[in-house]
Amino acid sequence: MQINSAKDLVVYKKAYELAMAIFALTGSFPAEEKYALTGQIRRSSRSVCLNLREAWAKRRYEPHFVSKLTDCDGENSETDSSLDFALDCDYIPKKTHAELTAACHEIGRMLGAMIKQPTVFLISDL
Repeated sequence: MQINSAKDLVVYKKAYELAMAIFALTGSFPAEEKYALTGQIRRSSRSVCLNLREAWAKRRYEPHFVSKLTDCDGENSETDSSLDFALDCDYIPKKTHAELTAACHEIGRMLGAMIKQPTVFLISDL
């Protein structure tokens, strides 16, 4: 399959799916978490996709591309940590936590592979 957009990347699709699952899940978080955990986990999970789109736009320049991928990875790690807080505050069940953190780890592995081999994705002027 030809990749014409960041939206075609499997990692983008998985990150988007995770962000949407987190959005739905956090609707049941307590009101006092609206500007804290709820807002933070929603922002960080969405930022993975947003930074992937930025990385894709900057793939002509390897350092810029890798920098944005690193931002994606950082936001993904932040999402993973926020899921730990949600579990420990009893906002989500263990099974849900396990499923969502597994998704975070898979996304992290995929981003790590892209960071290690960025030239596969770069635009070549040759």
